Amino acid sequence: MGSRLPIMDFTLEGINPATPRAVLLACVTLLFSLHLWRWLRQRLLPCLPGPLAWPVVGNAPQLGNAPHLYFTRMAKKYGNVFQVKLGFRTVVVLNGDSIKQALVKQGSEFAGRPDFTSFQYISEGASLAFGTMTDLWKMHRRVAQSTVRMFSTGNPHTKKTFEHHIICEFRELLKLFVEKTKEQQYFQPMTYLVVSTANIMSAVCFGNRYSHEDEEFRQVVGRNDQFTQTVGAGSIVDVMPWLQYFPNPVKTIFENFKRLNVEFSTFVQDKVIQHRKTIQSNTIRDMTDAFIVAMDKLRVKSALSAGKDYVPPTMGDIFGASQDTLSTALQWIILILVKYPEMQMRLQQEVDRVVDRGRLPSIEDQLQLPYIMAFIYEVMRYTSFVPLTIPHSTTTDTSLNGYPIPKDTVVFVNQWSINHDPALWSHPEVFDPQRFLDQNGELNKDLTSTVLIFSMGKRRCIGEELSKLQLFLFMALIAHQCNITVDPSRPVKLDFNYGLTLKPHAYSIAVTLREDMKLLDAAARQAVPEEVKEEPSLDT
Repeated sequence: MGSRLPIMDFTLEGINPATPRAVLLACVTLLFSLHLWRWLRQRLLPCLPGPLAWPVVGNAPQLGNAPHLYFTRMAKKYGNVFQVKLGFRTVVVLNGDSIKQALVKQGSEFAGRPDFTSFQYISEGASLAFGTMTDLWKMHRRVAQSTVRMFSTGNPHTKKTFEHHIICEFRELLKLFVEKTKEQQYFQPMTYLVVSTANIMSAVCFGNRYSHEDEEFRQVVGRNDQFTQTVGAGSIVDVMPWLQYFPNPVKTIFENFKRLNVEFSTFVQDKVIQHRKTIQSNTIRDMTDAFIVAMDKLRVKSALSAGKDYVPPTMGDIFGASQDTLSTALQWIILILVKYPEMQMRLQQEVDRVVDRGRLPSIEDQLQLPYIMAFIYEVMRYTSFVPLTIPHSTTTDTSLNGYPIPKDTVVFVNQWSINHDPALWSHPEVFDPQRFLDQNGELNKDLTSTVLIFSMGKRRCIGEELSKLQLFLFMALIAHQCNITVDPSRPVKLDFNYGLTLKPHAYSIAVTLREDMKLLDAAARQAVPEEVKEEPSLDT
């Protein structure tokens, strides 16, 4: 028989009294060493500067109702890259030249989206704008970008269709404005601009428009203010998400936000279902058709997209984001037109010089109307109506300006700081479209490319060119067709409500025609340009 192993005695009497003390000493030593290592590492690595944070809430109370202005002030004190605490989160804020460094030169490292509570309810987490960057996301973005380009600059037929939609909707809006002026002399245009812009994008995306009195449509597009206030950088819902779990104003805001997202998603989903039922092979009626065809082809080519329909959330992104951005831009454009009537007159003079009274302005006139484009770029720069981008996050451990930034750090991008940087702009606090024109009166493209509204890098807005075309034609039609004045008893103020977009406070205007609307009436009676056979490229 082999030797037997001795039986171990685990009774208290069998334990060496020194053993627990030795184990405890070893644990204490290990913990102390780890703490010392972390302390030394923090001392050796440069730490991001930033303002002193309060317990629990961090710097949230200091943001006030204009976080972009607070961040700009802090950048003067701490540099273009600094940190703040929002609740228990550390947030890195980018200003000035650090934005291009992060979003373009180190684009992949800063292209993430944080796991914010509000983001999870937007298209059930399948949104291109708010979703995480994956291989699948990249493919969907390429297809979406190609689809949008096809309806702006990529195809002459769809470009004409887009132009037709804008002219028809402008005619309806102008009729309404003139009627309101006759009824009550001065009226507030904001809601009408929102519905009008949404109608253009509804026609482009879904092939149909709605009456301004349609309550269901007004409710769907009326979600903009609530939406942008909830997802804007520094939103209390994302800073302190635990507030949604017991009765308080934040809980109410968040419940409304969730309900509005469901309503909006249902609206878009119904449109996509109807399109799938009626779509015809090789015929593209609108952007939804184009995206359905492209995504079905992608599904065949790649197993990554099997099992989920990404058409509704992507069309929701295009329709929702574009109409909110454009309606906000138009609200600012009209407000500034009445604040500076001499500029409105110069815009009219330029249009009259290029476009005779026998026709309407068209997209093709853009190169011959540089002052209109300069005015639009100055509105974007001066108002910076998208002051901070949708929040980013880091996708890996990285560094910026010598400061280490861990993976999954929330990043705020302060576009306002670029648009109001005295090193880039002479007297940035002054509204001056002339700054974008060279000595020959031509548009200075180097300067226009400096204006930051649509972000840059891997998260740059795919609807940028579509938006600029629409703003140009709307602006040219306003100058060509009407005069806009303001209620003299109410001084013009450029105050705003903060959110993902800055919206001006309510103001009142009056609108009169420069001549009758026969040109607009004739344009509206013309047939919509024929449906296009071309499909968006999957290789964009």
